[in-house]
Amino acid sequence: MKTQTKFAIGLLAAALCAGGCATSQVDTGAEGKNHAEMLLLREGDVVKIAFPGSPNLDTTQQIRRDGKIVLPLVGEVPAAGKSPDELQKKLADLFEPQIASRQVTVSLQTSAFPVFVNGAVVHPGKIMSDHPITALEAVMEAGGFDTLTANTKAVKIIRNEAGVMKNYKLNLQEVLDGKNDRPFYLKPGDIVFVPERFQMF
Repeated sequence: MKTQTKFAIGLLAAALCAGGCATSQVDTGAEGKNHAEMLLLREGDVVKIAFPGSPNLDTTQQIRRDGKIVLPLVGEVPAAGKSPDELQKKLADLFEPQIASRQVTVSLQTSAFPVFVNGAVVHPGKIMSDHPITALEAVMEAGGFDTLTANTKAVKIIRNEAGVMKNYKLNLQEVLDGKNDRPFYLKPGDIVFVPERFQMF
């Protein structure tokens, strides 16, 4: 029954790609240089906003579900989708008529985002992470590979990029063997799919 369930999941993953998703064989370090992209602010993130010249305006807020924060003097401000630096510049412009100094600092206090692990792992499902996480770390959070069936040389990352489902193929066995120490960082909403050895994708 367990094998049938995993096979069904495999068929679902394949179906997701039938509509024109691209598959790439990637170096497990290819995303390492870009993991800073995960610092884009999202709904639910908590940000600390400080005004060195006007400390009475200092605040710590959670970004609302509509992606906005509410600040005195300027009201609602869109925050989700911006980097801390971008939000900082936006606030400096908004508050310029109100404060003597344009100095504003924005720092991310806490953040959590989901990734999904399916296939030949011990505990498939959703994982919430509050820090940059690699594909191998996500598998470990899911209890590790099913050692009897997992094909660790053909792990797939399914990612939605601007509405297009793209696949990245990883050889995590090389990482486990110490032959590759460059991490592949996940992005929010990524699906890590570990196929069984007899499955071909």
